[in-house]
Amino acid sequence: MAASTATHDPPSALATPADAPIVRTVALSKSYRRGDQVIPVLVDIELEVRRGDFVALMGPSGSGKSTLLNLIAGIDQPTSGRIEVDGIDIAGLSERELAAWRASHVGFVFQFYNLMPVLTAFENVELPLMLTPLSRSQRRAHVDAVLGMVGLSDRAQHYPNELSGGQQQRVAIARALVSDPSLIVADEPTGDLDRQTGIEVLALLSRLNDELGKTIIMVTHDPKAAAVAHRMVHLDKGVLGDEPEGTRGVEDRGRA
Repeated sequence: MAASTATHDPPSALATPADAPIVRTVALSKSYRRGDQVIPVLVDIELEVRRGDFVALMGPSGSGKSTLLNLIAGIDQPTSGRIEVDGIDIAGLSERELAAWRASHVGFVFQFYNLMPVLTAFENVELPLMLTPLSRSQRRAHVDAVLGMVGLSDRAQHYPNELSGGQQQRVAIARALVSDPSLIVADEPTGDLDRQTGIEVLALLSRLNDELGKTIIMVTHDPKAAAVAHRMVHLDKGVLGDEPEGTRGVEDRGRA
């Protein structure tokens, strides 16, 4: 892995001035075919996310917000347009290049946690590091650090079914952090949690943004969850709208 990256730069690497956005989409569109019919999901999306920002993607069901998140995270590929993430035009990467890029640049937090039930919390968090050249002791140090960060050092050897929903989501957040990604994407991270536990998870994401400077893009349908973000971006029928910056919900953060 190290040898291949040393021989050539990624074919779509871009110049990245210090003040350049970490995420930039240009005329980004996505559509699906159903027989002879073309169904547009996203239409000419122009979005910029600054490094260290916390953006909430909102919109009604079917508006395209999860599709946009998946495109930015390199899970899906666009029909047309560009997606530049941390200086790389990921729309031009092959599947193999995308997989390697995701592993080192993106941390994922899902609504239903996506933990492996046969692995402990420690082993679930360690998974993204298994394809890296880190030694066993280095992996342990990384995992111990992020489990401590999310307050679960004492649950490291517990299996998912021995953890509450909020604890499972914190394990998922630790897993997203363990490779020190430049971008964290969260798809409805509080959607399966009760209100109080959801507030605690949002407070953790907010702390990661404030204290570690992590860039976070979060899909949510809940205005109270979106209020912790720096900025809310709205999608409706695949078309982008934006709200003024500075809308972070101090009230919810205080209660958390």
